[in-house]
Parts: sequence; C-alpha cells; structure tokens
Amino acid sequence: PRLLSQFFFADERVTRVVAEINGLDAELDPQQYLVLLNQLHLSQAHLLAVLERIMEECIPTQRHSRDYLVKFPEELLVDNLGNHMLFAAECLLAGTFLEVEEADGAQLRPQARNLLCSLELVRTVLREQSLSQPSSYPEPVRAVLIQFDRLFAEFELSYVSSLVAVKSPEEIYRQQEIIVLFCETVERALHLGYLTQEMIDGYEPLLMFTIPRLAIISGLLIYPEGPLSLEQSPEEMSQVFSPFYNLLKKIRDLLRVLSAEELCLLERSLCTAE
Repeated sequence: PRLLSQFFFADERVTRVVAEINGLDAELDPQQYLVLLNQLHLSQAHLLAVLERIMEECIPTQRHSRDYLVKFPEELLVDNLGNHMLFAAECLLAGTFLEVEEADGAQLRPQARNLLCSLELVRTVLREQSLSQPSSYPEPVRAVLIQFDRLFAEFELSYVSSLVAVKSPEEIYRQQEIIVLFCETVERALHLGYLTQEMIDGYEPLLMFTIPRLAIISGLLIYPEGPLSLEQSPEEMSQVFSPFYNLLKKIRDLLRVLSAEELCLLERSLCTAE
C-alpha cells in the first residue's frame, strides 16, 4: 500500500521495457517493436500516475499552480495529457518535431532537457528512498519533487502554447459571462414555466437545445448589455458567438418586432421543437 513501494515496481517496469526496446532490432521485428512501444507508453503512464499521488501526499501545498489549464482547449484536457507531454519532451530531445514547427521545437528543447533530467533525478531519489525508508519523505526528496513539478508545469504550458492558441484572460472572462447568461436564462425559464426543475434534475436531453436557444433570446433582448451585446464589435465578443455576429443582428431585429405575447409563444415553442 505504500506509494514509494508502488513507485519502485512501476519504475522497474519502465526500466525493463526500455531495456527490451534497446536490445531489439526494430527493422527485423517491427511488430514486436510496436508492442514494446505500447507497453512503454502504458508503463510510463502508470509511473506518472503514482508520482502524481506521491506529490499530492508529499508536497500538497507546494505544487506549482495549474491555473493555466483553464486556457487550454477542452479537447486537450484528457487524462493522459501528462504522458503526452513526457513523450513530446523525449521527441524534442531526440530532435524530432512531430507536432510543432522546427523553430518552436528548437526553443522548447532546453525545457524538454531540463524536464527529463529532473525526472531521472526524481526516479533515482525515489528508488533510493523506497529501499531505505519507504514511509517517509525527507527534505531532499521534497526538493526534487518540487523542482520536477515546476519544470513539468512550465513545459506543459510552453508546449501547448506552441500547438494551439490558448485562451486569453479576456476570452476566459467572456466565457464566464456566457455561463452567467445561461444560469440567468435557466432561472428565468423556471420562473415563467418554460422548464421544470424535474427536467433539469433528470438531465432531460431536450435541454441541450432548449437552453442555448432561450439564452440567445435572453442575451439579445433581456440582457442586451451582456456577452451577446451587439454594440460591441465581433472581435470584442467571445469566440463562441463572434462568427455569428451578422446572424445575431438579424435575429435581434426580428425579435424586436414581436409583441410580448408573440415572444412568449416563440420561447415556448423553442422549448418543445427539436
């Protein structure tokens, strides 16, 4: 049950697979080479998972901030992101630029080198600690973990920033405004009887269409100074809605000619139409 003991065996597994890969001629047995690469990927993922638990136990209040993750596109926020970062660092150090431009890769290589050297130091220190006192984390162990955690976070942010356009603080704020708009839309719909609490509690699938439709009407008519304000330029709007700026203007103009009764009828129909 001790994490350091788990780390020892996870580290042994990685070392063993790497040795098998180094002793194999990939050209003579490409299928076995691919099998070993997959085993290496899985064993490294397990090693990082154990290391993550160790850091949470050993340095919980000294972890490097991961607030930058909110800037990443949602499709990148997967469970194996850490293992992907490790693989990217190894490729960069080997001079292989699989996902980034060569110029970006050259700038990232020093960070990749520092990260991998730090990981090797962590592995050495934790192996020695697991064989001597597997139930304690002395200061030298804590120090190398803190350094590794910082280098990993810095590399992760730099590497992902070279791949995609990370969200700016302004875009994050705009998306938070949209969340508020959706919440206010739901509250208003409950008050007017368009929706029921039972539908929300039961995760009614129709809500995936109903709430965004109602939110567009609310954003254009009820809260015209909010995130759907058309008094701002498309560039000032959230990326969620800016591509539809002209369409939103047409919808707003149509909504403005409706009477209160017609608007109510429209909103009710939007709650039922698929």
